[in-house]
Amino acid sequence: MNDVRDNPAGSPDQAPHVSTPVPEDVLIILPVRNTVVFPGAVVPLTIGRRISLAAAEEASRSGRRIGLVMQRDPTVDEPGAADLHPVGTIARIVRYFTARDGTQHVVCQGEQRFRALDYIAGMPFLAARYDLVGESAPENAELEARFRILKERALEAIGLLPQSMPELAGVVAGIESPGQLADLVAGFLDIKPVEKQKILETLELRQRLDEVLAQINHQVEVLKLSRQLEEQTKEKIDERQREFYLREQMKTIRSELGEGEEGGELDELRKAVAEALMPEEAAQQAAKELRRLERMPEESTEHSMVRTYLDWLIALPWSRLDTESIDIARAREILDEDHFGLPKVKQRILEYLAVRKLNPRGRSPILCFVGPPGVGKTSLGQSIARALGLKFVRASLGGVHDEAEVRGHRRTYIGSMPGNVVQQLRKAGTRNPVFMLDEMDKLGASLHGDPSSALLEVLDPEQNATFRDNYLGVPFDLSKVFFLGTANVLDAIPGPLRDRMEIIELPGYTQEEKLEIARRYLVRRQLEANGLTAGQATIEDEALRQIIASYTREAGVRNLEREIGSVLRHVAVCISEGSTTAVRVTPESLHGILGAPKFESEVALRTSMSGVATGLAWTPVGGDILFVETTAVRGKGGLILTGQLGDVMKESAQAAVTLVKARAGSLGIGDFGFEEHDLHIHVPAGAIPKDGPSAGVALFTSVCSLLTGRKVRSDVAMTGEISLRGLVLPVGGIKEKALAALRAGIHTVLLPARNRKDLEDIPESARADLEFVWLETVDDALSHGLEH
Repeated sequence: MNDVRDNPAGSPDQAPHVSTPVPEDVLIILPVRNTVVFPGAVVPLTIGRRISLAAAEEASRSGRRIGLVMQRDPTVDEPGAADLHPVGTIARIVRYFTARDGTQHVVCQGEQRFRALDYIAGMPFLAARYDLVGESAPENAELEARFRILKERALEAIGLLPQSMPELAGVVAGIESPGQLADLVAGFLDIKPVEKQKILETLELRQRLDEVLAQINHQVEVLKLSRQLEEQTKEKIDERQREFYLREQMKTIRSELGEGEEGGELDELRKAVAEALMPEEAAQQAAKELRRLERMPEESTEHSMVRTYLDWLIALPWSRLDTESIDIARAREILDEDHFGLPKVKQRILEYLAVRKLNPRGRSPILCFVGPPGVGKTSLGQSIARALGLKFVRASLGGVHDEAEVRGHRRTYIGSMPGNVVQQLRKAGTRNPVFMLDEMDKLGASLHGDPSSALLEVLDPEQNATFRDNYLGVPFDLSKVFFLGTANVLDAIPGPLRDRMEIIELPGYTQEEKLEIARRYLVRRQLEANGLTAGQATIEDEALRQIIASYTREAGVRNLEREIGSVLRHVAVCISEGSTTAVRVTPESLHGILGAPKFESEVALRTSMSGVATGLAWTPVGGDILFVETTAVRGKGGLILTGQLGDVMKESAQAAVTLVKARAGSLGIGDFGFEEHDLHIHVPAGAIPKDGPSAGVALFTSVCSLLTGRKVRSDVAMTGEISLRGLVLPVGGIKEKALAALRAGIHTVLLPARNRKDLEDIPESARADLEFVWLETVDDALSHGLEH
């Protein structure tokens, strides 16, 4: 009910009586707040202000019409002419009564619009002269179209209302006047009073219909959206109720079948937690999660997350330790059985096992095997596990660039899991497996963190007893885990991580070692892989030697095994076709099986002319040889360097040319016109980047060979950094370079004299096949490297 009160204590008896009669051309005005009454509308009003009571009493007593006008500001208690809108509705008082609580009420029915002209003073209520306002547009086809559209939209809006209103729909359907329909629809629209007043003041009928249509179109869209949201919400609620009902039925069915209920499942979890023998902090966390699980409905998303977390806690080997059986003699047999050569590596592993046997509680160092691919780093870890009688697990770190891969994801994330360390320990089922961290040099860093930093805690014996995975949130003891690491390049391992490990370098194999490995392991393994027996296929030693020398060039034996596999697959085809029952592979038959040799000794060919020297280089996959070619062309004394050389190697070339110029007289080339010639130094294999100072001796020798006309010996390779004083300075990678020279068929190696200490790192078999010449100055390199 609309309220026009300002004094609830007011009543008809208290209202003042009018001393003078109201003229016929004056209309009694009843101001109303936040209410617009349209013609034809029946509206109940509550009155309380003195002027409102006086106006209602006079109109009721005299039987006169009353003018209902909305205030501009509803907070004004004593409105004047300026506080009221100019257009209102003339209404008839249908009923005037007093409620039980003493409040006064009138029921008014709007009849026609009017405009207040001027207000009359001296009366106890508001009164004004007025003009009646009628419809200002004749009916036509355009108006009829608007009328029909408005009626359709009004009926549609009524149908979308939450409460059914068939009476209102009947009234709307029965209206034939466009003006009446516009006023009726505007009256029940849920819009602001100011907007309703604007419609009331719109006297041109077509414009009024357009405004009402715009308002009701908006209301219809709002009602449609509300109905849609309500239906979606109801569907979700119905689906949840249905799911709850079905789950309750399932529980009842399981109970009838004797399959137990959820309580039984929780009891099983409690029993499993107790049997896991967790540390105190982990046990408290498990008990807390169990209590949470009891209070959760089984259909909730978090229920499955908590259950998964408890499954991880239960499955981890908190207290399970395998018994170590360290027998040094047995360990030596296993290492010799699984790997050929590597005497220093095997000796260090045996020392490690001996210390572990004598002091089981001591903090053993963490071993890291560094070497080129295919030399047996990963298989060494498996042999150690076999020698100790422990389980072996492996985590590959190649390409890992997220800290969470090591330390796990926090449980707040959907699909979170523990890190690789905890996952592999669960897989092992014991707290003391041999755990190999493979490819440690290939760890990356990104916006998600640095996994190498996360490994610092894992590999630190002082910290890993309380390793905390982000997913578990409780400490796990890693102190009993036998950690091993592998890498191809030591420099790529971050310094703090490298400092926590003892580095054991694995050199590349010599040809004789590869032959023994092929005899003992590779041929046998490939026979089994291809379904053959030793009686069906035999590879002669000379054939193996030719495969090693002409079809592979590597530090390890992976490609060698692939080539042996290719040979044995060819044998398998011959036997399967029935053309033979046994095949003996000779060196002569390799060309027909493997094709033309992939590698050949290019040393003799390339050093058959002056200006070409053979150098030695270190690479991440072992050593290699490189050739330095120098030629002179007409020019202006410039130096041209090609072959994708790095800055350090370019500087070595410049130093070599400067040293040659400085010693031109002693070298017998003083008459060479350096100012009229350009020297061009090229290092073939231009697609491969090259850098480092160790090619200085080869660069100097190549330039001297060109200018003196003396060829470099075809069986000589050299390495070493040079200074402008002519000294030969030490370099690294001596072992790898020596093995590369041996693989290339070179017999004499020129090395810096200050690298003599590295001779013992070269395998004994390689030392026996190579002649080493130790260089103090570049003069030593020329005397041993150039032909006389």
